[in-house]
Order: sequence, then C-alpha cells, then structure tokens
Amino acid sequence: MTTFTTPIRVLLADDHPIVMTGFAMSLAAEGLDVVGQARTPAEAIALYAELQPDVAILDIRFGTELTGLDAAHTILKADPDAKLIFLSQFDQDSLIKETYRLGARAFVTKDCDPADLATAVRQAHAGKLYFLPQIAERLASMAVHGDVSPQSQLDERDLAVFKLMAEGLTNAEIADQLNLSTKTISNISQSVKEKLGVHRPAYITKLAVKHGLIEP
Repeated sequence: MTTFTTPIRVLLADDHPIVMTGFAMSLAAEGLDVVGQARTPAEAIALYAELQPDVAILDIRFGTELTGLDAAHTILKADPDAKLIFLSQFDQDSLIKETYRLGARAFVTKDCDPADLATAVRQAHAGKLYFLPQIAERLASMAVHGDVSPQSQLDERDLAVFKLMAEGLTNAEIADQLNLSTKTISNISQSVKEKLGVHRPAYITKLAVKHGLIEP
C-alpha cells in the first residue's frame, strides 16, 4: 500500500527576487512546497497569517526600516510555535546569537548549499535546531570566550548613541536626534568609548558594522 506524505509548506521572504527564486526552485527540487514568497517584512507577516506555513525562511536585511527580526517578533507574538529560519549574507556573531535567542530554528548563510537549507527546513519542521558547522563553531566560541559585542556591554541608551556615533553624527546632531543635551551626549559617548575600548571614529564604525548594528 502506497503512503503519501504531505510536503512541508514553506514561506520565503527576501527582497532579492533572483535569490528567492533560486532558493524556491532548490527547495522544490528537494520535495518541499514553497507556498508563498514575500518581498518585504510586512508582506511576510501578512502572508504568514494568511498561509500558515509549516516553516518560514526570513532574510534579515530588507533595505527598509523593518527587518526580518522585526517580522519574526510579530509572527511569534501571534504564533509562539512558529518555526523560523533566518537567511542572511551577513554572519556576524551578534546576529547569529540574536536569531537563536529570539527562537529561530536555524541561521543559514545565503552562500550555503541548497541541500543544507532543505535540511534546516526539515529539522525545523521536526521541532529541532539546525546548525551549519561554521555557525555551531562560532556559537561555541562565544560560549567559551564570552560575548564581547556592543549589545552585551551597553545599555539601551548607550547603544542608541553608539549607533549614531558609528554613522558619523556629531555630538550636537545626536543630542538633537535623541532630544538630550549636548553635554549629556558628550558624557555618554566618552563612556561608550571607554567601555568598548575604541576611540577613533573609523574603529567605532567598523565595530558597529562587524556586529550588525549598521549597514556596511
């Protein structure tokens, strides 16, 4: 007697059509059913609610104010059991850690073998975590050596100032944007530099890019 298995239903979200089409074809070749393709985080949220896929694959960067992480927060709020996989060309340690902290089942880089993405989908559908070897190694390194990212060392206000510093804003411009006094921003920026051990503007920007806080 032949047994028919229902294919795993997958939602893809990426703002690069060629990338998304390529992954959709690869997943289909692996026997998975791509039921929807979203171009923005807002569209991903709407399609998830409409289609109720088994697994959603979300890009992190969309070139909009919202990110894949924002979409994930909204999706998980409505469906705490949602099985999410993050897909990104960026593989900063802080991003990897944040996705798993949020509740992702896997973090897969865009240059991965399509078979690895299909495996991640199957593992996520089964309620398991999936780690590419290089991702597992980096997570293990963070566990051993500790998290030294700005996110782990700065409070919310310090981090907001740090990101604006990294974008090249002056203390006066940061003060205006955050509605604080220039003296307060000057004190915070000096404290941030001391905490992170960086003082030159170029190093501050490089550190922010490395940890995914601003676009490269």
